[in-house]
Amino acid sequence: MAPLNKMSDQTETDLSCPVCRKIFTDPVLLLCSHSFCKDCLQTCWRQRGSQQCPVCREISDLNDPPRNLVLKNLCEAFLLKRQQRVSEPLCSRHSEKLRLFCLDHQELVCSVCRDSKTHTNHRIRPVDEAAKDHREELQKSLKPLQEKLEAFNRAEVQFDQTVDLIEVQAGNTKRQISAEFQKLHQFLKEEEEARMAALREEEEQKSQRMKEKIQALNRERSALSDTIRSSQEKLRAADILFLQNYKAAVEEVQQRPLLEDPQLPSGALIDVAKHLGNLSFNIWKKMEEKVSYSPVILDPNTAHEDLMVCDDLTAVRGGGRQKLPDNPERVKGHSIVLGSEGFESGSHCWDVDVTNNNCWSVGVTTDTDQLTTYREIRFSVDLTLTKKLTRVRVHLDCDNKKLSFYDPDTNSHIYTFGRFKASLLWSVSPCKLFPYIHTSDEHPVKILPLSVSTEVKQLTVSSPAS
Repeated sequence: MAPLNKMSDQTETDLSCPVCRKIFTDPVLLLCSHSFCKDCLQTCWRQRGSQQCPVCREISDLNDPPRNLVLKNLCEAFLLKRQQRVSEPLCSRHSEKLRLFCLDHQELVCSVCRDSKTHTNHRIRPVDEAAKDHREELQKSLKPLQEKLEAFNRAEVQFDQTVDLIEVQAGNTKRQISAEFQKLHQFLKEEEEARMAALREEEEQKSQRMKEKIQALNRERSALSDTIRSSQEKLRAADILFLQNYKAAVEEVQQRPLLEDPQLPSGALIDVAKHLGNLSFNIWKKMEEKVSYSPVILDPNTAHEDLMVCDDLTAVRGGGRQKLPDNPERVKGHSIVLGSEGFESGSHCWDVDVTNNNCWSVGVTTDTDQLTTYREIRFSVDLTLTKKLTRVRVHLDCDNKKLSFYDPDTNSHIYTFGRFKASLLWSVSPCKLFPYIHTSDEHPVKILPLSVSTEVKQLTVSSPAS
C-alpha cells in the first residue's frame, strides 16, 4: 500500500474489499498478506466451513486475525477526501472550484474571478490561509464570550453553594429558635407549676383550718343543744319534780359558758390578689434571670471565611477556612466580622471579652461595600498598658464624633480618637458605622451581655396653679 501522503494516487479499487467490493470497513490482515473486511471474512469462513483465504485459498491458523490499522486509516482518509470533493461548492458564474478568498469582499472566489475586473487589486488569499486567519479572528471574538460563560459557570457554582448554605442556615436557625422557645416554655411551665402548687397549698391550709373551726363549732353547738334539751325536759316536769331538780338544772345552765358568736377569721379566703395581681409582670420580672441582652449582634453573613461565629451571634474565633459563598456583604482580605446594625447617631457602648486572645482588634468601620471595594478606615496606635487586657469597652459617640476605649475592670480610659481623626469615619456617605471584631486566635472574642432590669414608671402629679 502507498503511504498516507500519496493517498491521492490510490484508486477506489485498491481500497476495496475483495469480497464485498466496497471500501474496507474494519479491515483485518491474514498471514498471506490479503486483507478483508472483518465481517466479510467471518461470513466467508462460516459459509465454507473452513478458514481459507477468499483470494488464495491458504488456510489461516488465526481465528481472530489482527486489524490492518494502516489500511483502515487510508480508507478513512480516502472517504473523507471524497466527501469533501463531493460537497465542495463551485463558482456560480464560472463553475470553477472556489479555492481562493477575497479579503476585500469577504467572499469565496475561483481562479477566473481572481483575474476579473471585479477583484482587480484585491487582496486574494488561498482558502486554507484565509480560513486560518479568520479562525484566529473568530477565536479572539469568542474569547470575551468564553470568559463570560466561565463567569456564569462560576456564578452558578456560587449560587448552588448559596442555596445549600441557605438550607443549612435555615435549619440551624430553626433549631436554635426552637431551643430558645423551649427554654422559655420550660421556664413558664415551671413557673406555672410553682404558682399552682402555692395556690393548692394555700387552698389546703385554709380549707383545713375552716374544717377544724367547723368541727369545733359543731362540738360546741352539740353541747349547747344537749344542755337546752335537758333543761326543756325538766321544764316540762311536774311542779314537785321540777322544784326537786331545779337547783341542779340551774347549775347545769350556769356552768355552760356563753362563748362569743362564731365569726369567720381574718384571711380565711384565698389571697387571690397575691396570686393574680400583676401576674404577667411578675413573671416577666423573674425572667430577667433567664434572658440576656447583647448590645451588638454579629452578622455571620459578613464574617471572613477564616472565622467561626458562635450560635448566639455574640462571639467569634478563628476556626480554619470554610467554603462560603462570595456574597457582597462578606468581608474579603481581613479576618473580620461586622455587627448586624450600623450606627449613624447617638451614643453607643459595648464591652468585649478578649481573655486568652493574643491577636485581636475591635472598633468600628465602614460598611462591607466600602470595606471590600475601595476603603477601610481604621486607626492604630501604640499603647503602653500596665496589664494585659481581659475586657475592652468601646464607646462610640456619633453626635460628637468620638471613638473611645476603656478598661472596664479598672474603669480607666485607654484611648480616644478625637474629632479630627474620627471625623474621617463620617466622611463616607452614607455615614453609617458598624462595630467590628478582628481575630485569628482560636480563643473566642465575645460581646458581653448587658444587665437587664424591669422598672416601673411612677405617675407624677403637678401641683395646681395658685
